[in-house]
Amino acid sequence: MKKIHNCVIIGSGPAGYSAAIYAARAGLNPVLLSGNQPGGQLTTTTIIDNYLGFPKGIDGNDFMDNCKKQAERFNTKIIDKSVTKVSLSTEKKGIHYIFLNNTEKFKSIGVIIATGSIPKFLGIDKEKEFMGLGISSCATCDGFFHKNKDVAVIGGGDSALEEANYLANICRKVYLLVRKNYLRASKILQNRILNKKNVYILYNSNIIEIIGNDFLKGIKILDNKNNTENIIFISGLFIAIGHIPNTKIFGNELILDKNGYILTEKGNTMTNKPGVFAAGDVQDPIYRQAITSAGSGCMAALDLEKYLSI
Repeated sequence: MKKIHNCVIIGSGPAGYSAAIYAARAGLNPVLLSGNQPGGQLTTTTIIDNYLGFPKGIDGNDFMDNCKKQAERFNTKIIDKSVTKVSLSTEKKGIHYIFLNNTEKFKSIGVIIATGSIPKFLGIDKEKEFMGLGISSCATCDGFFHKNKDVAVIGGGDSALEEANYLANICRKVYLLVRKNYLRASKILQNRILNKKNVYILYNSNIIEIIGNDFLKGIKILDNKNNTENIIFISGLFIAIGHIPNTKIFGNELILDKNGYILTEKGNTMTNKPGVFAAGDVQDPIYRQAITSAGSGCMAALDLEKYLSI
């Protein structure tokens, strides 16, 4: 019979590596399955400027490489493969099965899910190519690089207005591009945005072209109501049309919210299956920061250590 592990971690972003470091130091001998994007979303970011302890910032790939090396220092076994299916026990101290393919699988008493989420995209040319080069899905992460410059936010929900509100405090002009002729966000956010003198709301607007060669220079907008096109020159474009949590393989195993995020118990990282914990963006639709993900990864490892000791 194959070895039964104490801790298998699915995902290799800040939450996954943080969980691995804490689990390894607790003697749980974790196995980390890195998935099809080792390092997660931060590997698509140029400079991380808001993570504690890096006064000059750090390149996203360098940061995640440091996280990996730190986990390896404590003898975390890292496997660069993706999970295709899971079978999670309902029994306390039961055995969970994590499948990599039809023949390869892991057995573990504890599982930490840290598969993150991905931003929804518009589906136009240069959009993914310019991620980190003027295009972002996180104003609190990247807004500082556009201080006193003109930027645009696309979206009409709470997330978009929160992004626009944040950017309005540091940028010269903020264009809020809304596909429909109304805002979907809560009234309190709408009122806040309407009172910002440097926020310009463009209703019935779609981006039809991203302008720039090596870096974002501007966007071409189609006014659907008047069937006219305009070009806006901006230094930053923030896409805020939502995120998709990477929970497809857990849909029949765990309780998810209406948007697909894993639900955890209040005050800890436990899911509805004993011994299964969730950390990072896969269970956090609100903050979605590297530092909060790392913090919840720590929590998940501590929660698992406690679960195994009882």
